[in-house]
Amino acid sequence: METKQPTDPAAGLHGASLEIFEGWNTKGPVVLGPSASHTWRTDPRRLPITLARYKHVAKLLAGKKRALEVGCGDGFNLRIVLQAVPFIHGVDLSNVYVTWAKHHAEVEGLNCTFEQADVTAGPIPGNFDAAYSLDVIEHIPLAEESKFLKNLVAPLCDDAVCVIGTPNVHSEAYASKWSREGHINLKSAETLKASLEPFFDNVFVFAMNDEMLHTGFFPMAHYLIALCAGVKRNDR
Repeated sequence: METKQPTDPAAGLHGASLEIFEGWNTKGPVVLGPSASHTWRTDPRRLPITLARYKHVAKLLAGKKRALEVGCGDGFNLRIVLQAVPFIHGVDLSNVYVTWAKHHAEVEGLNCTFEQADVTAGPIPGNFDAAYSLDVIEHIPLAEESKFLKNLVAPLCDDAVCVIGTPNVHSEAYASKWSREGHINLKSAETLKASLEPFFDNVFVFAMNDEMLHTGFFPMAHYLIALCAGVKRNDR
């Protein structure tokens, strides 16, 4: 006797399984951004490490209301921070990335906005109580670093919190060719802190290896995350 297949593909599913299927059936699969797609295809182990950086940012910025991301890329990772911060405005030098980010945010119904901007050319309009910038400062020429940081700080309120993440100069020998591309201003824990102290009252540097954030021996860290608080104003 031939067994009839159920006409409802969700038949037999209950609870969480049913919710998962209904969400997928209604919205379709999540589309990875260009950067995440490249990472997944070329080095999938690197993707959770990258996402973990944004998870740490989300934890550090929890309770803030409006965040600025400088160097948002395609905006795919931003969604993690949106779990902790209600609104995020992302800026990036690449209009191709920004166009994709806008489309993705609209499709997914995310509370964020994007614009193409060069932060070394001037500050971003607006008022934010938080900011973060991951994997950007190492691409900024040293001669323009001070201008970049001054413009990043300009739209922040006095008690804002800022997170800066960058590869550790001591780990450069172990980085992939793709990861090293454009790294012209790498930092150690000491030089990162020195670069940020003129702009913030407090700078706390943490080490990161793979997905783990810690306070271990800095020269053995692959990545550095600086937590900054208390904006300094040059006109005070």
